[in-house]
Amino acid sequence: MKKNVKNPPAERKIKKLSLSTADKLTIFSNMYTMLSAGISIIEAIDSILEDAKGNQKKILQTLREDLIQGKRIHESFARFPNAFDKVTVNVIKAAEEAGTLDTTLQDIRNNIKKESEFFDKIKTALTYPLVILIVFLGVLLTILIVVIPKISSVFTRLRVELPLPTKVLIFISNIMLSYTIPFLIGLFLFSGLLFLIYKTNKKLLLGILFSLPLISDLIKQIDLVRFTRSLHYLLSSGIPIVTALELCEEVVMRKDISLVIKTSKDMIISGKKLSEGLKTGKGKVPSLMVKIIEAGEKSGTLDKALKDISEYMDYQVSNTLQTLTTLMEPVMLVLVGIVVGGMMLAIIGPIYNLIGQVGKR
Repeated sequence: MKKNVKNPPAERKIKKLSLSTADKLTIFSNMYTMLSAGISIIEAIDSILEDAKGNQKKILQTLREDLIQGKRIHESFARFPNAFDKVTVNVIKAAEEAGTLDTTLQDIRNNIKKESEFFDKIKTALTYPLVILIVFLGVLLTILIVVIPKISSVFTRLRVELPLPTKVLIFISNIMLSYTIPFLIGLFLFSGLLFLIYKTNKKLLLGILFSLPLISDLIKQIDLVRFTRSLHYLLSSGIPIVTALELCEEVVMRKDISLVIKTSKDMIISGKKLSEGLKTGKGKVPSLMVKIIEAGEKSGTLDKALKDISEYMDYQVSNTLQTLTTLMEPVMLVLVGIVVGGMMLAIIGPIYNLIGQVGKR
């Protein structure tokens, strides 16, 4: 009797396949539209495959083959952990069991869209400070590598007495010019090390990031939005609350928030309520959030309460981002002005002294 042996290298390749947000939206939007119109899942996949490219095409082809072999949709999706997270897989599993796959596909699409819009807001808010930082570094390097060497050669030729700030600038410029290749190699190795740490030990970098006061508060708010939104999404899809909380543990970034969710799950298993579990996260979970959830539990409208909280917290994140950006912009501009202005004064000062000496002669 032959055993069904999987091809490990092929399976590893499948696990590495990922999808962009746009690709996921295309798949779930088209599948929902066609299934709602009464088209079979295989025909729907065939239709999407006509315009599919890259990883999207590979994943859809594998999905089609799996379904023909008798696998369920969630079983096939589970083979692509980089493309479909556990939340999506479990929601599809619940939908298949309940016979509500078409409407659930619409819910998945809407959830992906909300998540994408949420993170787009964060990226947009951080773009301007990042642009200022890049421009600042560009100006700094231009002054040190191009301007200073030309000016310093003039000062040397005319034997001008230089103040300490100018000497320091020339010293830094000479080091950068003398050791350009080692500097670039060092920068490359440092970037590679950071990337390696990020890939192998994200907790270390996240720990450093979360220790920064303003960033820490922002990440906490983002986690609470993702937690409440995901829990509402899972519960409204028919996922049991214990399973839903287990999945939500992986949605958040901060370990302390994940621990509060785990504690809440354990307390529910022992017969307590979600609000009682969240109360253990005093200082991490806002008391207003706990009270709204408690009211939702009493009135039997927990999913609505979670939706309201996620929308409110989303608004809070937008406000925090706006405040951060408003504070960062002038601070960064002042710092850039001080550094660049100081460097220019260090260059211009000796030039004025030289002009004064020439004038006296």
